[in-house]
Amino acid sequence: MQNWFKNYSGIILLLLGIIAGSLAGLQFGKQVDILKPIGDIFLNLLFVAVTPLVFFAIASAIANLGSSGKISKIMGVMCVVFLVTVLISACITIVGVWLFPVHEQLVGKPITEAIEKKPFGDQLTQLFTTGEFFELFSRKAMLPMIVFSILIGFAALRAGEKGAAFARFLSAGNEIFKQLFIIIMKMGPIGLGAYFAYQVGVFGPQLFGAYARSLGLYYGIGAVYYVFGFSLYAFVAGGVTGFKRYWQNNIVPSATAVGTCSSIATIPANIDAAKKMGISDVIANVTIPLGGTLHKDGSSISSIIKMAVVFALFGKSFNSADVIILALGMTVLVSLVEGGIPNGGYVGELLFISAYGFPPEALPPAMIIGTLVDPMATLLNATGDTAAAMLVARFTEGRGWMKDDITTNQEPVKG
Repeated sequence: MQNWFKNYSGIILLLLGIIAGSLAGLQFGKQVDILKPIGDIFLNLLFVAVTPLVFFAIASAIANLGSSGKISKIMGVMCVVFLVTVLISACITIVGVWLFPVHEQLVGKPITEAIEKKPFGDQLTQLFTTGEFFELFSRKAMLPMIVFSILIGFAALRAGEKGAAFARFLSAGNEIFKQLFIIIMKMGPIGLGAYFAYQVGVFGPQLFGAYARSLGLYYGIGAVYYVFGFSLYAFVAGGVTGFKRYWQNNIVPSATAVGTCSSIATIPANIDAAKKMGISDVIANVTIPLGGTLHKDGSSISSIIKMAVVFALFGKSFNSADVIILALGMTVLVSLVEGGIPNGGYVGELLFISAYGFPPEALPPAMIIGTLVDPMATLLNATGDTAAAMLVARFTEGRGWMKDDITTNQEPVKG
């Protein structure tokens, strides 16, 4: 019980803050405007910290990849599997949002800022790059900063020993800003509570129904994806035998994910389960740890639902082609960025809010949904890694990857 409370204490405190803010908003209405500056301070600290945090997280991860010809094939297949499964989960969620438009019950105020229409080429240029170095430090240039951090990471990797000191600097910066983010999130219950009080006071009790419907949609889609999506992946990887082995060995990782609410904490259970499924040591030892930080099917589903709710709150449509394409791109970025960062889902929310040009007021609703769906998201994020590892084994070792004797899975990758 003590361990359970320790693992969920952050969520519990956030929920208590949200509940207290909700009651204050219901009781005092628009008079709770006096609490809004507290929420503003919390959000400003998050927005200031997120840019260097994401930069160091991405650049240090790439700079410390190392090189090995032995695992190059595994890495290539793994990247494709991670990308495809994250996009599949996102597309399923988009269809679910269209079929069950729970977010449309919200009555939002359209954003009044004029959007200047520019040629597509100019929009693409401004989306991924900036003309001045200092502009990379603005949260409004989050995507250009991500592109730059990827390039910096590869440059440090190519520099080898000559760039070793800089690679260590990136790793140190990553650790420092992780700790900074943890410190800022200590204010979460107070900051979110104050902002939620303000939102309930302004929008009224309709917010509760909107959140309940959104959560119902998330848990419904998540349950379907957990049962049928992972079953399909296991069947594609190993037929009926693969399906049976996946579910026979997925109970412990599932329980660990829900009990710890951490994909990283589930890695040991996943590695053990992967080997029992017949996955070779080299594939399990590469795919599972990287999947714990880079592969987030559950986060992909929650990202789409959070985007739909935020769009509705601000009176914008979530069904145009350009919005959907950017949403799919953002889900991939969220999956890559949030894994190595404590409370990384909040960083994902900051990313899509910045990419779409929403004001800071859009962050609390997304954070609240992210907090409430965290147990299911962790379950999908963690247990999806073993399904992905099965697919990696299938496409690197061929149809015969699943050994009859699963205790003899020490063979190297063929080809």
